[in-house]
Amino acid sequence: MLGNKCARCRRGSIYKTKNPYDLMHFMEMPEYCPVCGQKIEVEVGFYFGTGYVSYALSIAICVASLIAWWVLIGFSIHDNSIFWWLGVNGALLVVLQPLIMRLSRAVWMAFFVYYDENWRQLGAEHAEHMHTNPTLSKVS
Repeated sequence: MLGNKCARCRRGSIYKTKNPYDLMHFMEMPEYCPVCGQKIEVEVGFYFGTGYVSYALSIAICVASLIAWWVLIGFSIHDNSIFWWLGVNGALLVVLQPLIMRLSRAVWMAFFVYYDENWRQLGAEHAEHMHTNPTLSKVS
């Protein structure tokens, strides 16, 4: 998941570009996995649920930065350290947002598409079936 690979074969990239900071194209996904042929967007609106995963990842980052700040710098009622942490944490979340969005899609896909060690055989059968019946390529 951390490498943004297909959940079925764990080899093909689910994004067209490797750079998460190419902000014009960072969320573009191919229709099918280039390695195993798994449909990337399983159904219309499939990735709407990634908001929940993105929220959970953001909360985990906030908690981790709070603990790191507390251990390394500390908090006091006599200074503005809590406000400094809020500012640094907000900036950190903004900078990490493209990574969080991409990772949340990979996690969401892994919830519903399982790894299949026989994907090569199934992929070959699927490709052979597609060539014998070209109307299926438009439907599936």
